[in-house]
Amino acid sequence: MSGGNGGSAGGTGPSWRRRFQERVEPVVTRALLLGIFVTGLMAQFVKPVGDALEGKAYLGGALLSLVGYVLYDQVKELTSSVRAPARALVNSSQLDSFVSEAFEARSVEISFLGYTGETLYHALFHRLEDLSDRPGPTRRVSIRMLVPDFGQPMTVPAKVGDLDMPVDDVDFRKRMEQRCREYDGILSELAERLTAGGRVSVECEYRFYPGIPRDKICIFNRRQVLHGLYDLSARTRLHHMGDEYYDPKGYRTDLNVWSRDGAAEAAVATWTKHFDDLWHLAKLPQWRQGVSA
Repeated sequence: MSGGNGGSAGGTGPSWRRRFQERVEPVVTRALLLGIFVTGLMAQFVKPVGDALEGKAYLGGALLSLVGYVLYDQVKELTSSVRAPARALVNSSQLDSFVSEAFEARSVEISFLGYTGETLYHALFHRLEDLSDRPGPTRRVSIRMLVPDFGQPMTVPAKVGDLDMPVDDVDFRKRMEQRCREYDGILSELAERLTAGGRVSVECEYRFYPGIPRDKICIFNRRQVLHGLYDLSARTRLHHMGDEYYDPKGYRTDLNVWSRDGAAEAAVATWTKHFDDLWHLAKLPQWRQGVSA
């Protein structure tokens, strides 16, 4: 499944209006402030104008408007930096809102790299289910999920051994792989059903990358990137008083947000290319071999 330009569609209108506003608003504001300044000066020194405006204390107002004119750019820049920071921090539990926003586009592309993708899976499942009744503007959906190759020995996830050293555990790895297989099966079945309906084309695919789940990356329509680091020291028990396992908790992972709408276009491009490269090198899971080309 190749990457597309999903983020370009559906966002043209708002971005055009925003660019128009950013271009026109400073000109109009400066003209208004300068007009007040000139009128005040004329009212102060040109008697007919002053008499017409029926006032005598125009110089102070004129000077004040001139100060506003000079400081306008600085105030505007400060306000923008407060309202729309280039980066923000969100929790993985907030992925629902990012998924919903992504589905406002005509062509949707969502990419994930991480552990099992459980938090994103739940958000995607509910949004895809809604497409049957409320497709909105969406006509194409591409979902790419990169998860670790659980068929290889790993230090995370792993059993906690003596002196807290990780001990590779085949059964636990198979447990995580089975979870990913179930998510893939459910999303793929839902995608096939939606595509068969003819209103929306949906594709979903899982692939394996080598190594441990260190980074959690979500990319929405190639316009927004969420990135965080798993807590590799997190542990879990499958049974009371049973063995402990190193098992990262994705829902607890905080994520930095980069957006092309802010000042992070280069960062978004870098992360997107990085994911595309990993996707190209990744291998199909065993359960998909023979199914996907």
